[in-house]
Amino acid sequence: MHNHFNGLKTAALFGGIIGLLVLVGYAIGGARYVWVFALLGVGMTAYSYWNSDKLAIRSMRAQPADPQQYPQMYRIVQELSQRAGQPMPRLYVSPTAAPNAFATGRNPANAAVCCTEGILQILDERELRGVLGHELMHVYNRDILTGSIAAAIAGVISSVASIALWFGDRDRNPIAAIAIALLAPIAAMVIQMSISRTREYDADEDGAALTGDPLALASALRKLERGVQAAPLEPTPQVQNASHMMIANPFRAADVSKLLSTHPPMAERIARLERMAGGHHLR
Repeated sequence: MHNHFNGLKTAALFGGIIGLLVLVGYAIGGARYVWVFALLGVGMTAYSYWNSDKLAIRSMRAQPADPQQYPQMYRIVQELSQRAGQPMPRLYVSPTAAPNAFATGRNPANAAVCCTEGILQILDERELRGVLGHELMHVYNRDILTGSIAAAIAGVISSVASIALWFGDRDRNPIAAIAIALLAPIAAMVIQMSISRTREYDADEDGAALTGDPLALASALRKLERGVQAAPLEPTPQVQNASHMMIANPFRAADVSKLLSTHPPMAERIARLERMAGGHHLR
């Protein structure tokens, strides 16, 4: 397992995104209301921390995976968890044909890994092992906590900024109030997306190191790219909130701009894994 300084990323993310929330609060009511929005940010952080697993599982209508029905999935996760010296997460299967997988939960002791029926159908055992290694590393690197909280607070900033646009205290500086209300949601989204893309690269590398087979994950990503284009998910609010956790962007390429994508380009992820298999350093 490599040290990707996720603790520093988390601290920077929390500071930047909660700071934006406070700034929007200032735009609405001035200094006298800043503390209200600071508390709101802390409250949303705490809520997301304790409920990240339940929210994501619910959004994909996933059900607990029966060990008798999905023995391959159980066997792989059990083996990789033991190899990493970590508790085995709960396993779920989502009844959707769109091929994807995600991990969720605030820490390794309270984690869950979910595969869609679609991904279980198109991947062979070696490729599935690569995907599950990737998802487990998201758990072990505490990426789920970071991404869930970022998504929650970014959503709050967007909602509060809309209020600021119409009801902000513009007597002090109307141009600044309007600028903050318009730009803060964009800034929050950019922070969230950049952290999410970095986490995907890290989980690719660490997951490949855990399984010892970078090319298996590369092969799985190729299949996922084709599979998602053939059977994309509808970008509903519930699925959008969980999409940053998934191993592949679940939407059509036409529905997501590269700038605002939660995932790095699939071609670049595959190229990095192939370089890793060839013994080249990724950094």
